[in-house]
Formats: sequence, structure tokens, C-alpha cells
Amino acid sequence: MAEETRKNKPTPAAPAPKAAIISWEGDSRDVLKTWPTHVRVDFGHSLREMQAGRSATLDVRPMTSIGSGVFELKTEDAKTWYRLIYLARIDDVMYVLDCFEKDKRKTEKKDIHTASARLALVKQRLMEERRNEKRKQCSEQTRSHH
Repeated sequence: MAEETRKNKPTPAAPAPKAAIISWEGDSRDVLKTWPTHVRVDFGHSLREMQAGRSATLDVRPMTSIGSGVFELKTEDAKTWYRLIYLARIDDVMYVLDCFEKDKRKTEKKDIHTASARLALVKQRLMEERRNEKRKQCSEQTRSHH
């Protein structure tokens, strides 16, 4: 009888993934703020979905020319194409590397260069944070042994 009771108990829901925070690199947020309201709303909705661990509502494509784990979120209106380049979630942080407008199919070299340079800075920062965390752990272990 006790076994039957256990079978009928609802299983607890899996905890929702922690929402990612967004790290806006360089002037990316300032550029996005200059875009038309409807475009900002579309990007904002997509970013919120991705922060929650769901798929973007806008089109996404990988940007392997910039780096592994880098993607382009894109939309357009009758006037221009809008692009947001981001580094996929690392330790609950999404890194927006660059925002820009374009009027040709091909992404300009300057935009690829900007995103690549900011990606290098993010990677350097992450490496330094990990190194500092290891040092902190080592010094705490040393103190606890004395």
C-alpha cells in the first residue's frame, strides 16, 4: 500500500535554469539604444529568452569567423539590417560583443574586427578571473593547514 502512495506523488519539477546576466562590451549597448523602438523591442525579447535558456525569437547564425561559441542575432526593417554579435553563455553570463547596422549582405571587416577584439578581451578577463580564483583557493587552503 505504501508503494502505491509513493507512485502517485507528483515528482518535483526540475529547477529552472538560473537566468544569465548580460555583459555589454564596448559601446554595444549604446549602439542598440539608437535603433528604432520596434527593433530594440525585438532584440530585447530575444535576449530575455536566451537569458532564460530558451531559443532566440530572432534569426541566429554562428559567426565562426570571429570565434567558437560566437553568434549573430539578426533582424531587419525596410531601411536596414540590424546585427548583434554575442558570445554564448559562459558561467551564466552572455557577452554582447558588438551591435551594428549594415546595408550589404557581407559583414564589414571593421565589424568583424571589433567583435574579435572584444572577444579577445573577454577571454583574457575570464582567464584572469579563473587564475585569481585559483590563487584565492590555494591561499585559503594554505591558511587552513596552519
